Amino acid sequence: MNVSLNIWEHFETLVWRDVLLVAAVMLLARVLILGMQSLLRHAAEQARPHRRLTILRLVPMARLLIRAAAIVVIVPLLLEPNVPNILALTAGVGLALAYTLKDYGSSYVAGLVTVLEHTYQPGDWIEVDGTYGEVKAIAGRAMHLVTADDTEVIIPHSRLWSTSISNASSGKRSLLCIANFYLHPDHDASAVRDKLMEVAASSSYRTLDSSVTVIALEKPWGTHYRVKAYVRESREQYLFITDLTIRGKDILRQMNIRFAQAPYAETGTS
Repeated sequence: MNVSLNIWEHFETLVWRDVLLVAAVMLLARVLILGMQSLLRHAAEQARPHRRLTILRLVPMARLLIRAAAIVVIVPLLLEPNVPNILALTAGVGLALAYTLKDYGSSYVAGLVTVLEHTYQPGDWIEVDGTYGEVKAIAGRAMHLVTADDTEVIIPHSRLWSTSISNASSGKRSLLCIANFYLHPDHDASAVRDKLMEVAASSSYRTLDSSVTVIALEKPWGTHYRVKAYVRESREQYLFITDLTIRGKDILRQMNIRFAQAPYAETGTS
């Protein structure tokens, strides 16, 4: 309680000179940040292409250093540098950091659990919150996921506590792929199933000695076929699905089978 009173008394004794000095330090820090950002960005544009990103990475680091230096200068102006004030300031900063970094610590703990339980690992194809892609790296706080569109998504490990994570490969090179076909209901279903199984079995992308399954589902608008087979390499899954789709459509056309046409939704406005 006495420490708090001492700090408050020190704030009350601040004079306009100190306030102006603090404002000057903050303004100078702002000017330095803007000047540094402009200088580094200009240097990045003038540098060779392979050095551009390296120079740009210095911008947030330099900005952080300038702000830290400004805080080091300002704090002695606001607080009398004695032991009680320093202890009180340290305790306050510690509590603030503990509160603000709780999610950060949670992500690190979840990352440790992930490594120990092998929830996912580099090379796995997983889906988190609707984002599907390959795990490229597992850092301390987050994992780096690269989608099929070559977009890197950084997902904190703490999502492990609150959401389901679907792992399509689970440490294996292969994974199950599904090609969909939508046909008019008037056709020979047994012949279609056999032909689609032949298409999948003859694909160069299929894992050797793996099974092929064809599932038929009757819908109000037609028949839905799902061709399920394992690709030999997880990174080739979209090539495998494309191969099944193209060759499957060719075979179905040769059989004179009509494809289903779902009715268009009415979007009239009132």
